[in-house]
Amino acid sequence: MTPGQVAVAGTRRRAVHWHCAVGLAALAVAGWLARRHWPVLETGAVRLVVADQGWLLVAATAAAVTWLCAALAQQGAVPVRLPRGRLVAAQFAGSAANQVLPAGLGGGAVNLRFLMRCGVPAARAATAVAVRGTAGVLVRAVLIASLALACPGVLHAPDTFPAGPVAAGAVVVAAALLAGPLRRRCRRWLGAAWADIGAVHARPGRAAALWGGSLAFAVLHCAVLVAVAQAVALPLAPQRVALLYLAASGAAALLPTPGGLGSLDAVLALALTAAGAPAAAAASAVIGYRLLTAWLPLLPGLLVLGALIRHKAL
Repeated sequence: MTPGQVAVAGTRRRAVHWHCAVGLAALAVAGWLARRHWPVLETGAVRLVVADQGWLLVAATAAAVTWLCAALAQQGAVPVRLPRGRLVAAQFAGSAANQVLPAGLGGGAVNLRFLMRCGVPAARAATAVAVRGTAGVLVRAVLIASLALACPGVLHAPDTFPAGPVAAGAVVVAAALLAGPLRRRCRRWLGAAWADIGAVHARPGRAAALWGGSLAFAVLHCAVLVAVAQAVALPLAPQRVALLYLAASGAAALLPTPGGLGSLDAVLALALTAAGAPAAAAASAVIGYRLLTAWLPLLPGLLVLGALIRHKAL
């Protein structure tokens, strides 16, 4: 290996070690919280068993359709046509990979390998994955803003939160990065990414698939939690539940635990109880949401991932 490759490999190893350390710390805190609040979790699980089966069926259906929406969004980020069956299978397998790797790295890696197997060059495949991720973030931001206007007072920063200093610090860090050695590399990458984004949006069908699939994916995840909340008689309005889910999932993404394990569960349960839901009902809603979107599909998703690898689709 050349000295440059050795340096890159060392940087990647340090990044992996850092992610693992933070993830393990978050899991340890989540385990401590679960042990401390075990009676509430147990009551929530029992309440989920006797929940309204009709609403649970609605939630399960919405969870299943999310993978179709993910496939639609990924197709929209690529100018070339992808094989539909394998594309949907890759999204299902990627959701399982997300449960064992931190911060959504599993799904991104699966989609990157899938696109490259479909003949998309590595740089364009990476850009397509990034474009889809960016579209998802922007769509969630718009949904949060819209729901926050519909539900005033639900989201508010603490009075002591130093918003000004935090924003100034972020600007300084970004300026330092862009003014340093990374500036030329960032400009090259942004130029290539902008060209690919232009190619996608030059075709209205692709752009509609990208943004429509991203919007439907976020809305359906909200619908899963809302339906489970209705099944366990959570005393919160659906739009408030959706807003709390979007905000909590965004906050939990800052902690790189596998599949948001522990971080999303704790933040979402805390958000629901802070909004006025009983602790047992909030625990039931969170457990039901996680069962349908993460835990029950995990084993089938890993089997699909193995099949795709065996058939050299990844």
